[in-house]
Amino acid sequence: MGAGHSHRLYRHGHSPVHALPPHTKLAAVLAFVVVVVSTPREAMWAFGAYAVLLAAVAHAARVPAGFLLRRLLIEVPFVAFAVLLPFVAEGERVDVLGLSLSVNGLWGAWNVLAKGTLGVAASVLLAATTELRELLHGLQRLRLPPLLVQIASFMVRYGDVITDEMRRMRIARESRGFEARGVRHWGVLAKSAGALFIRSYERGERVHLAMVSRGYTGVMPVIDEVAASRAQWSYALALPCAALVVCLLGWAL
Repeated sequence: MGAGHSHRLYRHGHSPVHALPPHTKLAAVLAFVVVVVSTPREAMWAFGAYAVLLAAVAHAARVPAGFLLRRLLIEVPFVAFAVLLPFVAEGERVDVLGLSLSVNGLWGAWNVLAKGTLGVAASVLLAATTELRELLHGLQRLRLPPLLVQIASFMVRYGDVITDEMRRMRIARESRGFEARGVRHWGVLAKSAGALFIRSYERGERVHLAMVSRGYTGVMPVIDEVAASRAQWSYALALPCAALVVCLLGWAL
């Protein structure tokens, strides 16, 4: 997978969470999300307990609350959808502040907000403590189909390349006095998009030929073989195991 590729969600650090092998963190986050989704929506206290568990992980990873909260803004569309549910859902109605709201809609909105927020928070913590290159290694270690791992690797690697090409084309247009001000300029933008596609396709062909000339046979070599000890697995799975206890109590109480 070559050289590392940092991303904006990653926060450099030397915490115990950063030091865990990536496949253990991926497995832990997946298990945690499954447990959260399996929790009955009526057990509202359980979701508070999950939030406390994530806060403990963030503290161990030395991820500031502000950093985490800013990244949670990505779920704003889901929040908007949840806000609409009490108004559009059918069934028994209840008056809240003079508004007629659906009881099922209120429960549905709470369900989406609670589980969605916890899932996004867990994903943000994973991204904040694991470099993108390590995530790909973790997926490979977890036996994800190699072709999917390669596609993800190439997408990450050349996303910035294409973005850079778009930036250079924009600068070239602006240096010639072009400014997109209305529908009449859409033709120029469409031609630019077509040129970008052709350049990207040609670059992809050149990269493939270069890889084949260096012995590529359809399988990416594993440069860093990362193994996890029993202690590291225990440390990583502490979060989903604690969440599982909360989930079982939520069903029992």
